[in-house]
Amino acid sequence: MKKILVSTALLAGVLSYAGGFRVSLQGVKQLAMAHTSAHAEDASVAFFNPAGMSFIPSKLSIVAGGFGASNKVTFQNLNTLNSTETDNPMGTPIYAAITYKPMDKLSVGFSFSTPFGSTIQYPYDWEGREMVQKLELKSFYFQPMVSYKMADWMSFGVSYIYARGKVNWDKAVTQFGGTVNINDEKASGHGYGFGFYFRPDPKFDVSIAYRSPVDMKAKKGTATFTVPAQNTVNTLLGLNAAGQDGFTATLPLVSEYTIGMTYKVTPKWLISADFNYHGWERYSKLTLDFANAPIGNQTDPTILVSPKNFRNSKTVRLGTQYAFSNMIFGRLGAYYDESPYSDDNFIPETPSFDSFVLTGGLGFKLNKFGVDVAGGYVMPQSRDVNNKTLGFYGQAKAKAFYFGLGLSYNAF
Repeated sequence: MKKILVSTALLAGVLSYAGGFRVSLQGVKQLAMAHTSAHAEDASVAFFNPAGMSFIPSKLSIVAGGFGASNKVTFQNLNTLNSTETDNPMGTPIYAAITYKPMDKLSVGFSFSTPFGSTIQYPYDWEGREMVQKLELKSFYFQPMVSYKMADWMSFGVSYIYARGKVNWDKAVTQFGGTVNINDEKASGHGYGFGFYFRPDPKFDVSIAYRSPVDMKAKKGTATFTVPAQNTVNTLLGLNAAGQDGFTATLPLVSEYTIGMTYKVTPKWLISADFNYHGWERYSKLTLDFANAPIGNQTDPTILVSPKNFRNSKTVRLGTQYAFSNMIFGRLGAYYDESPYSDDNFIPETPSFDSFVLTGGLGFKLNKFGVDVAGGYVMPQSRDVNNKTLGFYGQAKAKAFYFGLGLSYNAF
């Protein structure tokens, strides 16, 4: 029974990175330029660096947008040559932000985003069904923030992060010929962010930002077993009449450091670059405390500890924009995203790959209104899976693409 539920300890990976990696979809304009951050043209800068609000040219700025995200993962067992492909529905992350300058040097704002969220679905009878059959994740970030312009060329900003999360996970319990559903709809956590934004020259912007770790606390999680011999399993594991047991866990979301720069080569042409560093090293293990079920691996049989062995990861981004006119803008970008774990720690719940991503898009300005469209094509590198802890071996491949539509309004 212990083997069945070891993979429930992967909740933290799911709640931290949708699909096992950071899905950069918090601004349509930013995505078109490789999701670079040093762009203080409207309220979309708020998620990336609260200090950027001070350099928005409008006193009141409002943005909103959404994306479609499609991804598929293929796993092949090299011994049997059996191949399994996920059938994931389209993900639809959204974002919105508003900023306002009550005084010349002071800016306030609010950002709402869904930075982590996806669904991964395997055939219910596939060989890894005891690890995952279907996994749905939703997360929401609410960030009030403030920025102060310390000089004409420099500002400092801070934000408070309130995060909410929901996970719904189906897995097989082959020992009893049934399934278990892992569910928590009220996981929450708190964090903060701060940053500096510099414009030492009208042609040159520099953004330096930090987003803290967020410990998502699952206080009322529920594990529900559905098996033919329900009464026997209920008694064996100390479940209630509905086949349920509760659990608690602290699910770590990691820190992120970002340095971004934008340089206007000409009045019509700009180039942007970003470097992101993710502090995944703190995710070395996860502890789950079940209310009654004796499925742990510690002195207390209700406590289950699972090693994770994640490592810090980096992302390098390069984007560009060219103004064809005062109303039409073309954008291109590319970035390289590292996986936060090795082949020895690959997990099908959060499949992660070293990936090259190509992006592009168009922007349209209509007086105070802006409309942006963008797309991204992901080229993940295949992985030789060798997870001895889970007994999971083979080769994994993936493919993914994104598209988005964003609206902006710089009122006055």
